[in-house]
Amino acid sequence: MTSPVVPQHLTVPPGPERDVFNMALVIPLQGPAGIFGPSCESCAALAMEEVNDEGGVLGRRLNLVPVDGGAPPAAVAREIDALIRVGAIEAVTGWHISAVREAIAPAIAGRVPYAYTALYEGGERRPGVFMTGETPDQQLGPTLDWFAGAAGIRRWTIVGDDYVWPRLSARAARRFLRQIGGTVCDEMYVPLGTTDFADVLHRVEASACEAVLMLLIGQDAVEFNRSFTAWGLDRDVLRFSSLIDENVLLASGGDNTRGLMTSAGYFEDLTTASCLDFAATYFRRFGPDAPVLNSLGESCYEGVRLLTQLMRRAASTEVLPMTSVAEGLAYESPRGTVEVRDRHLRQKVFLAAADGLFWDVIQQL
Repeated sequence: MTSPVVPQHLTVPPGPERDVFNMALVIPLQGPAGIFGPSCESCAALAMEEVNDEGGVLGRRLNLVPVDGGAPPAAVAREIDALIRVGAIEAVTGWHISAVREAIAPAIAGRVPYAYTALYEGGERRPGVFMTGETPDQQLGPTLDWFAGAAGIRRWTIVGDDYVWPRLSARAARRFLRQIGGTVCDEMYVPLGTTDFADVLHRVEASACEAVLMLLIGQDAVEFNRSFTAWGLDRDVLRFSSLIDENVLLASGGDNTRGLMTSAGYFEDLTTASCLDFAATYFRRFGPDAPVLNSLGESCYEGVRLLTQLMRRAASTEVLPMTSVAEGLAYESPRGTVEVRDRHLRQKVFLAAADGLFWDVIQQL
């Protein structure tokens, strides 16, 4: 297998340096989620540059060390463990799927702080882990309420990749739907990397659902969207995904996004001062051909900034002092004012509908 290319804005250090603070950036460089990698890398690099312009991490220059989060989870965990053991990294952040987090969090074992930036299924409580992403209570539950109230939609079929995030998110969805008198008509899971959705679409059609809850990652979501339209289901059945971005819209094609919706804490097209300022800074730094600016990439910016804010507040890069000062930490970010509660970032969440290749933000949930 060909080794992934090191992201262009990041460097691999020759070894520990006393004036450099090395933070691992775990992002997918291959596999179904690899479509998100360039956006994640660019946004994290922007955060790194801003931190260094502000004086670094407690007077040390921040350096991001790339780790391929698209590799098998056990392999990612071994790499992180080895980097910590030799003193090559002192913190970990990045967007990667929950299966990877479930492998690397025990490998880190609270030795260094870890900011997990992806939206996820909730429930992470291990020492030293801080979460910047949306959870079902913030994102999925309010969205299902909106569909029931605004569109009268209560009959759902769930289609997900077969790992922890889709399965536990589906469990949460069933709980939310029971509360509003909704129904799960069918529920099915496919292996990561699936390209043939014919059997799945047969079951979607037979389920007589009003909408599909898509819990698919990256390229899998692209293939599903293309097949969904080719099957003609987009005429009568809506789709909602809590993890979908502009990269997926572009790869799916504008003709294949009718009736597709999402919710997130950040959209490039959200017309708030913080979002507009962040987009202007991003494209000024990386140019008009920069990787797509999206919620997943911005989450990596958030992870770097959150760890930096915690270290500055604690005057330490160690897990225990950072944890002791985390509760109630608030700061301004591209997502507006965010605040740490129980090591999770509390934030506003917005609902959006696909308009061809763009998101039309409808309202705050």
